[in-house]
Amino acid sequence: MPHVALVTGGGRGIGRAIALGLARRGDGVAIAARTRADIDRTAAEIETLGARVAAFPLDVTDPDAIGRVVTDVVERLGPIDVLVNNAGVAESAPFGRTDPSLWDRHLRVNVTGPYLLARAVLPGMRERRWGRIVNVASLAGLYGAAYVTAYVTSKHALVGFTRALAMEVAGSGVTVNAICPGYVATDLVWRSARNISERTGRPVEDAIAALAR
Repeated sequence: MPHVALVTGGGRGIGRAIALGLARRGDGVAIAARTRADIDRTAAEIETLGARVAAFPLDVTDPDAIGRVVTDVVERLGPIDVLVNNAGVAESAPFGRTDPSLWDRHLRVNVTGPYLLARAVLPGMRERRWGRIVNVASLAGLYGAAYVTAYVTSKHALVGFTRALAMEVAGSGVTVNAICPGYVATDLVWRSARNISERTGRPVEDAIAALAR
């Protein structure tokens, strides 16, 4: 039976691949991200597959914007059965060169964003006694890594959030899981590698190797 899925960060990289995969199996797909051009491009690809699709610009740290998008998805595609929290940031810097704004940005996007989205869709899922929430974390949510202190911290927090919420909704028909990808050659990874190179003087190749560990 087809479902309706909302995928954040669905314009490129892992989120785009997930959105296309859901569309190929016949699900209705709503994609949300900050960059309009990216989500429009992915939406056009999904349309060629014959799947229902809707695209929404979204700042995942804005609860009011999330509420509006969730309402629009329900009106256009139907109740949200699947939430994929994929939107994220990953900025690199030696710890001594980080600042509170970088730290706060990672926690707001990578942790508070998934919390706000889960809070918005979970009541409907529980009422229907079926739902799937998937948080895209990282191996950085299981291990440490140099030059990405804020990112590692935020992904550990996301894994903890996932475990806690999964226990809370157990038996309700709703599941909450995290996936922890290793190195994937996305735009986000390349930007992080370039930042490490610029801030440390190390070759980009060395920075990529460090991120891939």
